[in-house]
Amino acid sequence: MTPPRLRPATRSDLPRIHAIRQGTTENRLTDPSAVTAAEVAWYMDEAIFLVSEDEHGVQGFACANHQTGLIWALFVADGKLGRGHGTALLDAALARLRSAGHRQAFLTTGRGTRAEAFYHARGWRCTGVSLHGEAVFRLWL
Repeated sequence: MTPPRLRPATRSDLPRIHAIRQGTTENRLTDPSAVTAAEVAWYMDEAIFLVSEDEHGVQGFACANHQTGLIWALFVADGKLGRGHGTALLDAALARLRSAGHRQAFLTTGRGTRAEAFYHARGWRCTGVSLHGEAVFRLWL
């Protein structure tokens, strides 16, 4: 198994990124209009937007807001879970947030999901529930 390779996302990655995001079984995007093209473009042009690849291509992606410390998205293709893509993406995004001067990061995710367990295992603490019913997590950097 080839270790994940990380790089900045490009516009040519967007079809695969959309396929990963819409193909997840957990934290499924039930309303694609909730994520606008303008938001995706901002993360790609202004913020932190990384992809993780293996020998078969892009298998995951992460977006983080360097201004607020928000991990906006972290998704790995269902068939590639447990192969290091999520950890590599999260570690790289957090390193970039630290470099931007953040002392904490935060995110939201579905409750009772594999993602929730993933963040708990990496030291994130649940601080409450969002208005949309998602778990709110914080990590001191």
